[in-house]
Amino acid sequence: MFSDPRKNIIEMNVGEGMKVADFGSGAGFYTFALADRVGEYGKIYAIDIMADHLAKIKREAERRGIKQVDFIHADLESAHGSALPPGSVDRVLITNILFQVDDPKLIAKEAKRVLKRTGKIAVIEWSGSPGLVGPHMDHVVKENEAMKIFIDEGLVLERKFDAGTHHYGLLFKLAQ
Repeated sequence: MFSDPRKNIIEMNVGEGMKVADFGSGAGFYTFALADRVGEYGKIYAIDIMADHLAKIKREAERRGIKQVDFIHADLESAHGSALPPGSVDRVLITNILFQVDDPKLIAKEAKRVLKRTGKIAVIEWSGSPGLVGPHMDHVVKENEAMKIFIDEGLVLERKFDAGTHHYGLLFKLAQ
């Protein structure tokens, strides 16, 4: 496996009862791992622009009896794109979407907007392209570029973490 959702969630320090926004939830690998971690009193917001992805993970959540996930069909590059209230989540997870969007700065802006003062934003992104999987090398958002995007938005890099083969992990917090 290139990136282990359960390991990376531990790196984010996600705990019971937290509210977490999964930006670009895709196939739901992180969504389900997050749901396990936050428990029945937490909340996961699976947010994706692809309605068919959301429908698929919603069916899987129903099959598994997972009730703490809300599914939001949204364009994260639009103003208030997540549809979440300001300052409403403890963690924002942004996984493998920066290379897919036209303006990654808008993703950073929306993540900051919905984050609680004590919250954290985790960015897990491709560091390279191993061939048949992942983005073309021309589309990879390099680690230093991602750091600049989020720092320019007024966030502070708390630390880097090993996010798996061909990936990097960055953990940001709000400036105090």
